[in-house]
Amino acid sequence: KLAKLYLKEVVARHGIPVSIICDRDPSFASRFWRTLQKALGTSLDMSTTYHQETDGQSESTIQTLEDMLRACVIDFRKGWVNHLSLVEFSYNNSYHASIKAAPFEALYVRKYRSLVCWNEVGEFHLTGLEIVQETTKKIV
Repeated sequence: KLAKLYLKEVVARHGIPVSIICDRDPSFASRFWRTLQKALGTSLDMSTTYHQETDGQSESTIQTLEDMLRACVIDFRKGWVNHLSLVEFSYNNSYHASIKAAPFEALYVRKYRSLVCWNEVGEFHLTGLEIVQETTKKIV
């Protein structure tokens, strides 16, 4: 089941990764996960314990996603799960200082054309929650 989900959500959308750096969570250290990645030809590397740069980047991403999900639950209450795609959209199209672009833009080397772009925003960068709110307003 995990392999099917991984192939559908990661490989089908982005191709087979050359390498993956993951934490030491048992899910990623399992024989199944290592065997799957080996079969796909993906190098699987574990982050170094207490490596501040890697851990800090991961923790920062996790904190951002937690904040976005918390805001989504507050705004949409019981229907929050129906808006997860907007949270994903929001995160992938928010400016990230570490890569000096939005993840979508860094990956595809172009800006994402979206409903939010109905208005010209210039150099102004919307935050995750603002993109969800703006997009929801425009499509509802």
